[in-house]
Amino acid sequence: MPSRCLNRVMLIGNLTRDPELRYTPAGMAVASFGLATNRVWVTKQGERKEDAQFHRIVAWNKLAELCSQLLSKGRRVYVDGRIQYREFNDQENNKKQIAEIVIDDMIILDNKGNNNDHNVSGDLGGEADMSINEGHEAQIEDIVIPDDLGEIPVTEDKKGEEMPF
Repeated sequence: MPSRCLNRVMLIGNLTRDPELRYTPAGMAVASFGLATNRVWVTKQGERKEDAQFHRIVAWNKLAELCSQLLSKGRRVYVDGRIQYREFNDQENNKKQIAEIVIDDMIILDNKGNNNDHNVSGDLGGEADMSINEGHEAQIEDIVIPDDLGEIPVTEDKKGEEMPF
C-alpha cells in the first residue's frame, strides 16, 4: 500500500450483487459491484445501533476479470482503492453525480466455495497477481465510515444500460 497517498480508501464489507463484467470499445475489462459496509455501536443508554453504507466498486483490466470470476453476492472482501466522483446526464438530461471506489487491491476474507483466502492485486496498467494463503483466518474489524461527509446522490445502473465512464 502506498504510504504517502492521502486519498486511499480501504473498506471491508459484503457484496450486494454479483460483479458485472463489461469491456470498453478499446477492449479494456471493467467490473462493477456493490459493497455494503456496516458499523455497530452502543448508545449511552445501552441500546445497540447498526448502520450500513453502500458503495459502488469499480475494477479495471485483469483485476476486473478476476473479480468477475472469484466474487459473488454475499462474499466478504477487503478492497483498497481511490474515491472517484463522476458527473453525467441521465435520460431526462438531468445532471447527476456518482461516487465510486476504483480499486487496485482486493482480498477475499471468507471461505465460501473453498478453504482458501484469495489475495488479488492489480493496477490500472493491467497486470494482477493472485496468491492463495492456506489456513489463514482474517481477523479484521469493519472500518468505520464517518457520517459527516455529506450526502451524495447515487444512481443505480440498470441491466443492459451503459453508464458513462
